[in-house]
Amino acid sequence: MSGIALARLAEERKAWRKDHPFGFVAKPTKNPDGSLNLLNWECFLPGKKGTNWEGGLYKIRMLFKEDYPSSPPKCKFEPPLFHPNVYPSGTVCLSLLDEEKDWRPAVTIKQILLGIQELLNEPNIKDPAQAEAYTIYCQNRTEYDNRIRTQAIKYRDPNV
Repeated sequence: MSGIALARLAEERKAWRKDHPFGFVAKPTKNPDGSLNLLNWECFLPGKKGTNWEGGLYKIRMLFKEDYPSSPPKCKFEPPLFHPNVYPSGTVCLSLLDEEKDWRPAVTIKQILLGIQELLNEPNIKDPAQAEAYTIYCQNRTEYDNRIRTQAIKYRDPNV
């Protein structure tokens, strides 16, 4: 197992525990023996206030490879969300998470989660990942907004 990836993720965890955005959760999962699995994180991000996503708490799995931070983590909504930039598998399509585009080793878990939260309300229609959500977003914004509000209710944050 890569010492660089684990050291970086241990630092990220420490930094997150000291300072993270209100309402967000990011923590490594546990192995069967109870030890931390720093390559597999369970995260939750709240829908942004004042948007159709508000009130929802959305679960994301972050999977890191041994060569992190050289390569970005795979971020996947569980369960998959209705959104133009979320593949049917739940995987997030975001330039920040793409080695060929905006990924940089200095990008932090906090920046990734804030970027994904921003993407929820501001989809990138130049890079669609889900045909149905993309089509409805482009052709019928009222229906799209209603579907997002329904989704926010379905994934309501129990703390709100």
